[in-house]
Amino acid sequence: MKIINGGVCAAQGFKANGIHCGIRKNRSKKDLALIVSEKRAAAAGVYTTNLVKGAPITVTKRNIQDGYAYAIVCNSGNANTCNANGIQIAEKMCKITAAELGLDESDIIVASTGVIGQPLDIEPIENGMKKLAEGLGNNSQSAAEGIMTTDTVLKEVAVSFTINGKECRIGGIAKGSGMIHPNMATMLVFITTDVSISPSMLRQALSNDIKTTFNMVSVDGDTSTNDMVMVLANGMAGNNQITTKGEDFDTFCKALNTVNVYLCRMIAGDGEGATKLLECKVSGAKSDGVARTVAKSVICSSLTKAAMFGADANWGRVLCAIGYSGANVDVEKIDVSFKSKAGEIEVCKNGAGVDFSEEIAKKILLEDEIEILVSLNDGECNATAWGCDLTYDYVKINGDYRT
Repeated sequence: MKIINGGVCAAQGFKANGIHCGIRKNRSKKDLALIVSEKRAAAAGVYTTNLVKGAPITVTKRNIQDGYAYAIVCNSGNANTCNANGIQIAEKMCKITAAELGLDESDIIVASTGVIGQPLDIEPIENGMKKLAEGLGNNSQSAAEGIMTTDTVLKEVAVSFTINGKECRIGGIAKGSGMIHPNMATMLVFITTDVSISPSMLRQALSNDIKTTFNMVSVDGDTSTNDMVMVLANGMAGNNQITTKGEDFDTFCKALNTVNVYLCRMIAGDGEGATKLLECKVSGAKSDGVARTVAKSVICSSLTKAAMFGADANWGRVLCAIGYSGANVDVEKIDVSFKSKAGEIEVCKNGAGVDFSEEIAKKILLEDEIEILVSLNDGECNATAWGCDLTYDYVKINGDYRT
């Protein structure tokens, strides 16, 4: 397996594009994206757990009930959430897209991201659709730009691997910077692959992987209303269709996980106002559930995040987060270390502090990627969670996000 270029256009039979159509006031910001498969593709999705859900989620769920779709259309700048006509607008987006592409509107996945509670004007989307469709091509980056809100960096990745002697590819784009918290992490993720796999197995692969990837990301503890992760698989790689578990399914799952972990890290590292990517690695847990609970609690701790911003090796905040996580752990067995490319330092052993150099610890924590290593010494299970530091700029960004 290797990392390749191309994002959502790396797999055979996929084209994409992104434009500014007029939803956002800033003309330099793209606000409408489109991804299209040459052939009808198996489709699977996972959605936000927030009870308040964006209208596009309702429409998308309905459209992919049969397990298939041709295209994904997404706007940024407006979430189309908590609007009286939200469903109608989302349906209209599907209808406009389908008409331009010569498809059935039930084969369109629709998504929106941006400000909640403001009516979404369909006119800019309607006026821009022809230009958007005419520009379809190897334009994954343009599509990635079209779904960004407060993101500061474009998020895309693709990998190449082999099934049945056939080269297969899977790629993805993502947006996510604020309102990010587990179950699901707040974001939009669109993944394409040319692997031939049944809708049921695609759903299984995605739902299983979500538990250890996107549900392990947190920036600020807020779960948004429009989160979705969508996967399209058009089968154009020519492998024998994956319909059951086995070696081929495992290979596909590994590739999907590689893409998802890469995007998780990019989302966490680009948290609003963030200066550092935090990665909490928990080992020695008595169960997967315990490991995940501990890792998420540490990553979600505002005090730990603030300490990392200040390069302060305040390991007590890590232990505190573990203590209130609700996980069944023996606090007298816990070891904690901090690690970065500048080195590694142990700060806690068996639940108690150890002598360490504050100077060396600060040097380690001044790097832009920090690993918080927690060993529970109570079993064989492990988990990883991703987050970022908590900075002054986070408050500045969200203090006037709407106005």
